[in-house]
Amino acid sequence: MTVSERHPHAGFAQTAPALVFFGLRATLCRTSMPARRRWTHGSATIVTHGCHVMDFLGEGGAGHASATGLDFDDTVEVRIGSKKHKIHTGIFINGQFVKSVSGKTFPTINASNGEVIAQVQEGDKADIDAAVRAARKAYETVWEKTEGAQRAKYLWKLADLMERDLEFLAGLEALDNGKTQANAAAGDLPLAIGCLRYYSGWCDKIEGKTFMDTHSYMNYTRHEPIGLVGQIIPWNFPILMFAWKIGPALACGNVTVIKPSEKTPLTALALAALIKEAGIPDGVVNVVPGYGPTAGSALAEHPDVHKIAFTGSGRTGRAIMQSSAKSNLKKISLELGGKSPAIVFDDANIESAVNWCKVGIFFNHGQTCCASSRVYVHEAIYDKFLVAYKKVAESIKLGDQFDPATEQGPQVDEVQFNSIMRYIDHGVQEGAKLVTGGKRHGTSGYFVEPTIFADVKEDAKIMQEEIFGPVVAVTTFKSEEEIIKRANASTYGLAAAVFTKDINRAIRVSNALHAGTVWVNCYNVFHQNTPFGGFKESGIGRELGEYALELYTQVKSVKINLGE
Repeated sequence: MTVSERHPHAGFAQTAPALVFFGLRATLCRTSMPARRRWTHGSATIVTHGCHVMDFLGEGGAGHASATGLDFDDTVEVRIGSKKHKIHTGIFINGQFVKSVSGKTFPTINASNGEVIAQVQEGDKADIDAAVRAARKAYETVWEKTEGAQRAKYLWKLADLMERDLEFLAGLEALDNGKTQANAAAGDLPLAIGCLRYYSGWCDKIEGKTFMDTHSYMNYTRHEPIGLVGQIIPWNFPILMFAWKIGPALACGNVTVIKPSEKTPLTALALAALIKEAGIPDGVVNVVPGYGPTAGSALAEHPDVHKIAFTGSGRTGRAIMQSSAKSNLKKISLELGGKSPAIVFDDANIESAVNWCKVGIFFNHGQTCCASSRVYVHEAIYDKFLVAYKKVAESIKLGDQFDPATEQGPQVDEVQFNSIMRYIDHGVQEGAKLVTGGKRHGTSGYFVEPTIFADVKEDAKIMQEEIFGPVVAVTTFKSEEEIIKRANASTYGLAAAVFTKDINRAIRVSNALHAGTVWVNCYNVFHQNTPFGGFKESGIGRELGEYALELYTQVKSVKINLGE
């Protein structure tokens, strides 16, 4: 009996999309760019006035007054591909875009040329306080009383608006992050939209159980919202992670304060405008751009925040756990890093395995937590695999993220670029064989050539540490027992892959691997009804599917005495 080895470029049904692979182009998008909007003062949906926060929070709000006392228009005009658009740069609190209390801003950078895209309002503790107050008020006055069926309508409407603006959002994601617009439009956006629609379906189906242990007592359970949650999203998939976070949170009846990464804040602010347009009550979702040590720390330590959901590095995840312990012992869920192995057995279809391993490491420029950055190939097919792997890596087109032919754009910023180049230097110094790549591409921007190292020792830095870039370490193995031990010899346990035609081996090895997700004869395939999360130091909790509802609810038991 054999396992299906569907080719990675074959595509997937639209009802359950998988992450986009190289070769998919923007022609897969189902919507066209809407007509350019007019962004004017007085628009309740898009532009706000520079009012004082206490004007819309009530007594005790922190001030966000305009320095000039004039109306505050937070929009700026930027070029996205060949077109100009106005984008938001303000902090989104209680349904309005406002200035930061401090008046500070920070730049967001175009990774393709190092130029500043826009100055964004920099939130800190005072802004987090204001956002938390707005969220708390919204929960107590409106959201706690909103029926599940109505919450479902809000989420579905938001998904519709994202679909309407799909190409604009994909372009803004490409501008701010560096990923290709084609991949964002064909992968990130459809998955985000599907996620919101999936959780829309859960809004009125979060139910408890009834127990009749004796004739004298009836017991039942309620799955209640946690309340106010803080959500910190990463820079590698800003739109998708926004949806992964707010989908289950709102479905379960929570309100939220979101801190996007300071590297990629623009699409979170664009989504905030759509949240307003969707009619979601003011204060239910608030977005505060800012830095981790200020805004992120303030959110994690805030006594009125009941839970933190974080996606990012292990170091920051540990800091959030400490903040939870120091403050109000808030609940936490963490989706952290990985050093995921792909295991290619000698009976695997080499061409298929090579193409999926290309997807595993080079998708999103290697900036994925579950990237297959360790590839173990059976010694009997090792040489053939390397030749083919080198060929596909060298076929990847780097360049302008708005060019439909481009497969790999720049890394997110100079810091990430420099970190990747240091790891490449380590690989060379430690004696690994540089098969291809290893250099900067071009003379401007933060482009890194797809890089393959072969014959990498198990204790090498590039084999043990997460690089978060288009760099893969390849080596051989001899037996199934041996490779299971080597694959599991990592502090991480986020994902893994097995390539084989033997269904018994596929199941046996998958069950033995210490990873939250195991792909068989594929890689980076995601569905919103399937949980995602890690073992060991790769995180706590599961996102997506019914499992994510557990992250945003708490169970209450009610016991009724029927004898009186």
